[in-house]
Amino acid sequence: MLSILDRYFLRELAQTVAATVVVLLVIVAGSAFAKVLQQVANGSFPPGVMLQVLGLQTLGGLTNLLPLASFIGVLMALGRMYRESEMHVLAASGMGPAGLLRPVLLLGVVLVAITAVVALWLGPWAIRTSGDLVAEANRSVVAAGLEAGRFTELPNDGGIIFVDRLSRDGTRLGRSFIATQRVGAGGQIHLRLVNAASGHLYQEGMGSGRFIAFADGWQYDLPLGADDWTQMHYARNDLALSAVADDEAGDPVSATSSLALLRGDDPQGRAELAWRTNAPALTLVFLLLALPLARQSPREPRYGRLLLAVVGFYLYYSLLALGRAQIAKNHWHGQGPLWLVHALVLAFALWLLWRQYAPRRQRVEGAR
Repeated sequence: MLSILDRYFLRELAQTVAATVVVLLVIVAGSAFAKVLQQVANGSFPPGVMLQVLGLQTLGGLTNLLPLASFIGVLMALGRMYRESEMHVLAASGMGPAGLLRPVLLLGVVLVAITAVVALWLGPWAIRTSGDLVAEANRSVVAAGLEAGRFTELPNDGGIIFVDRLSRDGTRLGRSFIATQRVGAGGQIHLRLVNAASGHLYQEGMGSGRFIAFADGWQYDLPLGADDWTQMHYARNDLALSAVADDEAGDPVSATSSLALLRGDDPQGRAELAWRTNAPALTLVFLLLALPLARQSPREPRYGRLLLAVVGFYLYYSLLALGRAQIAKNHWHGQGPLWLVHALVLAFALWLLWRQYAPRRQRVEGAR
């Protein structure tokens, strides 16, 4: 049964951690949104699934966000209590370290469980689903930005296209017209006009290119300012659209399930699995480290300890990232060094907490 004091601590800590998560999520989502907009402008990202992909990418970033949010949230909540002398009053009333550790550990159990679920399952699922959405959307000309009954400008100066009708899945086109421009020999500008009775969208089997295959039409090549234009009838004429963006191509292991990584023995896979399994431990250590770092006097600068804590977070995080890189390079086969870093930081946090609550020795004056 939780006491009134436990419920008070849990409420204050949970509210501050939740607010910190929301603020950091907005920052992460803003960065992801700028990246997605850039891809849309380049024509390499389907605008039809922009919001879904944005949400999934933000969800995938929670693995690195939750430990930091837990750390800053607990630090700010306890810091406010110290500045307003609440902690000093509670300590004078007989509250020892157990009275503070109990609610923090209860909150820690919940946060560690959430971090474990996000790191081991939800994050990889979000990244994998985002890639599947992009791949599926790029099989449709609707996702490529084409609409029936209106002229559409293709990205990257690909020309102007018009189709009179589209199939429901966006892969089949009716009568079509396209106008493109190119620079020929000697810098002369050529205008190419293509019309077709029908067409369909397809994607490279092993690549990221998208093409529209037009059937039964005419193509005209008109050099501007000259009379030597050409006319050609064709049975099939393929037009290249913008390439499909593949954000996961540089880091495919981030979308791999944790179970598959556990069964494999690839260095990159072992490094990714080590990062995921260390995220819950990182959250717990940060919660315990926040307890002694939050202690401050009422006249102490409000964000002085917070700045110190952020520097400590950066050093701690950098050591773990360095260990992950060593595993990825196959210099380390196991996760032992990473857990050693956790143990050292945890021991340092417990030592700071012990010093904070250790009884002070009275100074004995010598006889005169």
